[in-house]
Amino acid sequence: MSRDAPIKAEKDYSEILKQEFPKIDSLAVNDYAAALEQLSVWEKKVRQAADLVSSKDVLGKIVDLLATRGKWDELDEQLVLLSKKHGQLKLSIQYMVQKIMEYLKSDTKLDLDTRIKTIETIRTVTENKIFVEVERARVTKELCQIKRDQNKLKEACDILCELQVETYGSMDMFEKIQFILEQMELCILTNDFSQGTVLSRKILKKTLNNPKYESLKLSYYELLIKIGLHKKEYLEVAQYYLEVYHTESVEKDDLKWKYALIHIIYFLVLSPYGNLQNDLIHKIQQDNNLKKLEAQESLIKLFTTQELMRWPIVKETYTPILSTDDVAFTAEHPDHWEELQKRVIEHNLRVISEYYSRITLARLNELLDLSESQTETYISNLVNQGIIYAKVNRPAKIVNFERPKDSTELLNDWSRNIDELLENIETIGHLITKEEIMHGLTA
Repeated sequence: MSRDAPIKAEKDYSEILKQEFPKIDSLAVNDYAAALEQLSVWEKKVRQAADLVSSKDVLGKIVDLLATRGKWDELDEQLVLLSKKHGQLKLSIQYMVQKIMEYLKSDTKLDLDTRIKTIETIRTVTENKIFVEVERARVTKELCQIKRDQNKLKEACDILCELQVETYGSMDMFEKIQFILEQMELCILTNDFSQGTVLSRKILKKTLNNPKYESLKLSYYELLIKIGLHKKEYLEVAQYYLEVYHTESVEKDDLKWKYALIHIIYFLVLSPYGNLQNDLIHKIQQDNNLKKLEAQESLIKLFTTQELMRWPIVKETYTPILSTDDVAFTAEHPDHWEELQKRVIEHNLRVISEYYSRITLARLNELLDLSESQTETYISNLVNQGIIYAKVNRPAKIVNFERPKDSTELLNDWSRNIDELLENIETIGHLITKEEIMHGLTA
């Protein structure tokens, strides 16, 4: 069972080991097994004396002895054996694991099976041990990368997502965010978008506003955009691009801010009408950078002007521009064209409801370029969403957009009209009096 190092060791073996190590090195040239046996003897002595410095030196020497000779199987056995020794110091185990990880990183010629076996040994030894949680996370990430290279994405995802790195107190925040981002990416690659969404909430967005996390912030929102596209949450996607747009490095790069601003516009246009959507689209319209994007400026103007749009004309005008986009209107998302048509029709219905109190279905079908059943469907949807008020008289084929007033509103209107009438009578009385006085002075 491992333990913490005491404040002071019972005996200091540092000087003795300085003399013994050269002898062991000489012995190891011809008989590494005998050298390993001697190191095992010294390991026991320094462990029993709770000499942390010497314990690290001895365990490090064992790793050097076996790793440099390619004896990885024996090294795995020693790691398991020494980690289970009674009274073994926690920091000594940590040091040994770190030392093995250094050799794994530097030995590029090590065969894959041996590498995986050693990583699995480290994972077994470090399991449920808080003092080596960071080391376990790092070797797990390396194992995950191996699985990704082998195209075993589901296995890689399961391996990495079992880590709860957000609870690791000894791990740097930058590294924590990197781990969570990789977990999110693997979930997206395996089409587990629900888990990816859950993982995204482990990162506080205000943390990413720190300039030193800027690269991570861009990666984070890139992953969120993929999740948002899958869920068809267009308004959220627009907000993610807005965060990217207001990033310092993006603001300084013309290509990057234009790319972000273009997609903010596209996804705001695709978003269903609402208070937030309406507010954002008007704010973007006031952005000075929009003047440098003529096509997108004209598109956003169509949706902020209280005028009718004809879908055939809109499609013909913007298809050459929108077809070149690599996110919103790609072959992977043909349904986005249908969404754009819906937004055009819904905009037209809102405009018509503002200007008309009553209109025939035939005329409405003509204005919207729809059949009667399609028109009724769109009206029903907008009424259910509370965006417009409408009633369809099917026998008469008339749509009424005028909202009926309740008794309170009627009384308020009557009262307001009476007040205006009295004010007008009083004004007329003053004018008559003025004329009489002026006439009297003249006479």
